[in-house]
Amino acid sequence: MPQPPSLRSSRVSSQTRLTAVIVASALFMQNLDSTIIATALPTMARSFGYDPVRMNVALTSYLLSLTVFIPASGWVADRFGTRNVFRSAIIVFTIGSILCGVSNGLVELVAARVLQGIGGAMMVPVGRLLLLRTAAKSELVAAMAWLTMPALLGPVVGPPLGGFIVTYFNWRWTFFINIPVGLIGILAVTLFIQDFREPPRGKFDLRGLILTGVSLICVMFGLETVGRGLVSPALTQGMIVAGLVVAFLYYLHARRMDAPLLDFTLMKLPCFGLSFSAMMLFRTGIGAIPFLLPMMLQVGFGDAAVQSGLITFASSAGALVMKPAAQYVLRAFGFRDTLIWNGVMSGIMLTVCALFRPTWPAAAIYLVLLIGGFLRSLQFTAYNTLAYGDVPRPQMSAATSLYTAGQQLAATIGVSVGALSLELARTFAHHKTPENSDFSVAFVVVGLMTLAAAPVAWFMPASAGDDLTGRPARAPASEAVASTPRPGE
Repeated sequence: MPQPPSLRSSRVSSQTRLTAVIVASALFMQNLDSTIIATALPTMARSFGYDPVRMNVALTSYLLSLTVFIPASGWVADRFGTRNVFRSAIIVFTIGSILCGVSNGLVELVAARVLQGIGGAMMVPVGRLLLLRTAAKSELVAAMAWLTMPALLGPVVGPPLGGFIVTYFNWRWTFFINIPVGLIGILAVTLFIQDFREPPRGKFDLRGLILTGVSLICVMFGLETVGRGLVSPALTQGMIVAGLVVAFLYYLHARRMDAPLLDFTLMKLPCFGLSFSAMMLFRTGIGAIPFLLPMMLQVGFGDAAVQSGLITFASSAGALVMKPAAQYVLRAFGFRDTLIWNGVMSGIMLTVCALFRPTWPAAAIYLVLLIGGFLRSLQFTAYNTLAYGDVPRPQMSAATSLYTAGQQLAATIGVSVGALSLELARTFAHHKTPENSDFSVAFVVVGLMTLAAAPVAWFMPASAGDDLTGRPARAPASEAVASTPRPGE
């Protein structure tokens, strides 16, 4: 007896499930590493004999390296094969981790972090591409749910784990813990991952790589320094303007290229274009959480770093609950309705964080973060799946490069918006250090940004993504009227 579409679509092949687990584990290692180091920086500064403020270059060097090389990932994967590139990325990232752990000075550490960034730049988009080429369309929702987890778990698990390692072990173990994960990942990719490759659509766009790299570096540097007093306001503004000018030059360059590094013609695809636009808004608001929430708990509430980490972990618990539920929710309500109403609820739950006070019961804070984590994870799964629903196979690598670069930029903008909102609120209130009311203003600002993403889904067709979840095809209204029995029939 044939099974209904809802049951057939809930099945995921063992190969897709195995690929998803391997890719997700590698991406979790990358995301965890990018956040865990922040907790260890003061201890590393004492070990090297540097001012802790100067150690921030260890973070920015990795971020810039990641940003520059992400656009090249799609072409490289097509040229050398997704499995080969993904495995090489894990190798490069693991070697970079070892070199970070044995560094005896800031210069050595920065060089090793740049190498790590190159590996991470290939690992994230190529890992997603590998899964997209393995999974059938009906499996994409379940597969993408696995890839949502690293982005949500890494920033939450990283700080408390980093504090634990630094307190009870040596800071070098914040890097050495990547070694066994990397080795297992290399072996798993070799044994279980299939290789896919597409003929590159053209020669490597070196000029495009230079233009996109310079543009992203300038914009991200400017956004990272807005309102922080690290450099002069003129330099911050100049870098942002320069980045936008170079971005326009790349746009002119891309129009003349048959296969540009970042292919903006993908924005003409309805699912990809609308998902990408809404994702940028949503991720900008959500990107401020890893910065604002721990700071509010530690500076505003006076909690210790370990206490803060244990509280923020509630968000990841919500994401874990979401993973098996995502495909059922999307099948029941469809992508458009889910993105609209779940986006509204996500924005509301983020804005509720503005009401947090030290007098709140811990259980109430946990509940808000738990629900918020569930809703955000569902939203990211929907965006990350629907975006690739109408992308032709030959353009899949270009789509992953553009989408991942957009995610990286949106997350950076989110941190900058949160920091700037907090700084402006503190300045206008004449507070020497941020107080609870200042954090409230910042959470309202980023919450409104998240809410702004929901209306974008109104422009999606009601049936968008139905083929990804196995929902029965819905007949147009005219057909539905015509098929309705008339009185007397």
